Amino acid sequence: MKIIETLVSAKPGSALADAMAKRAEILRLSQAAHDAVLLAHDPGGLSHGLRAALAARMARHNGNEELAAHYDALVDRAAEPEMAPLSIPGTSVSDTRIAEMVRHADMLTLAPREATRANIESLRAAGVADADIVRLSELAAFVNYQVRVIAGMKLIGGIK
Repeated sequence: MKIIETLVSAKPGSALADAMAKRAEILRLSQAAHDAVLLAHDPGGLSHGLRAALAARMARHNGNEELAAHYDALVDRAAEPEMAPLSIPGTSVSDTRIAEMVRHADMLTLAPREATRANIESLRAAGVADADIVRLSELAAFVNYQVRVIAGMKLIGGIK
């Protein structure tokens, strides 16, 4: 399933549908990035459920409930119900490592310019491996990109 195309739902024959067809390769690559970031063969220290819950949380921070629902379904599919509460902004967790990842994902979504080397050091101090810091950064970059592409396409197409 192509997430961006599904959520934009451009009317066949519309200018937006034509524009999307002309950018099919970009949309295909966006879907491939989705699959690589959310459904990684080797999730490392970011389980599929954690990735999906953080993605849903980021989508909610950006006001995209439809995209959040897609990620909620991936949390369910991952069979990690303990991750589901993380998908709701404002929800906290007692596990220091996961709490630091949630805080970092929130910052990268809400105030990315505030990210500093000290934030990376906080992740390391909480026990997040360097490879997982990269995975977390990739996830945040992708989801925030995806939210903006969907919003832009809907704006162009006059879709609410």
